This record gives sequence, C-alpha cells and structure tokens, in this order.
Amino acid sequence: MTATSVDEVARETEERMKKALEALGHELASIRTGRASASLIDRLVVESYGQHLPLKQLAGVATPDARTLSITAWDRASIPAIRKAIETSDLHLTPQIDGNTIRLLIPPLNEERRRDLVKLLRKKGEEAKVGLRSLRHKAVDELRLLQKAHTITEDEQKRAGDRIQKLTDRFGKEIETLLDHKEREIMEV
Repeated sequence: MTATSVDEVARETEERMKKALEALGHELASIRTGRASASLIDRLVVESYGQHLPLKQLAGVATPDARTLSITAWDRASIPAIRKAIETSDLHLTPQIDGNTIRLLIPPLNEERRRDLVKLLRKKGEEAKVGLRSLRHKAVDELRLLQKAHTITEDEQKRAGDRIQKLTDRFGKEIETLLDHKEREIMEV
C-alpha cells in the first residue's frame, strides 16, 4: 500500500474491499439457480480462430423465457467451438443447435443440487470474508508503520484501526446480504 496518511490508508482499503465485493457478486451471478440468466455463461471462454475468446465476443445471448438461454453466433463457423465450450464447462447443460442459434434449456434444480449449491455459495462467501480480513490486516500494518515513522500518533493509529474495522464489518454485512439473496434465489422452487 505505502500510504502516507490515515485517510489514504482508509480510502485504499475501502476501494479494495469494494472490488472484492464486486468480484464476489460476479462469481455468484455465474452460479446456476434453475433460471435462465445470461450471466451463467459470462465466464465461458471459447477456443476459436486460434485464440481463446470470451463467448460474448463471438455471440449474442438472450433469455426468451425463464428456462431458456438463446446464444446467437455472429459467425456460423464458431458454433462447433461454442458448443464444445458449453459441453466441457461445469454448467452441465446440453446445447441444442438450430441454424446460427444455440439453445440451452435450464432444468429445474433438485433438492440435493440446491443444497450443494448453497454449500458452494457459503464457501465462496467465506473466501471473500477471508479476503476482507486480509485487507484489514494489511491496512493495520500500514497504520503501524505510519505510527513508527512518527507520521501519526498512537491515538490516531487506534482511531484509524477502529475506522478500518468498521469498514470491514460493513463489507462483511454486504457479503452476507449478497449470500442470503442468492441462497433464497437458489432454494426457490
């Protein structure tokens, strides 16, 4: 970090915590809930034209109804590569090809799969919280260095540490809110 003031340490820590929360949000969006969502295939990479390209660069994605994803390839020649990327992914979906369009039917989740997804969800949430605690630890270390360099007083270090802890608590609650919302979405029949 190498910050020069308490405000700078707090600002950098808050920015990093926001990024960690955004990353978790993107990761949770890719977890299948039994409903069609374009975010399910956001992370798919297709080997096409001798390169590894995100699916979004090769096709348009639409959700015609709650259980169907429609992928329209820009170039018909890329359809086999898109199909292979879907089949080898962890989505466990079978693509149906119709001309330039690939349809993915999203089956409803059974109870066992829902529970497995909730476990995965909680694991990812705990990893995000560990990341927050790591960011807090780095910020506290930075404050300690500022205090040793006599840039701030011991009292300022203590108050800044409390401020960093409040940030950590706030983002921890936001993570819990994200997890609870996604869990309700998964468990909804």
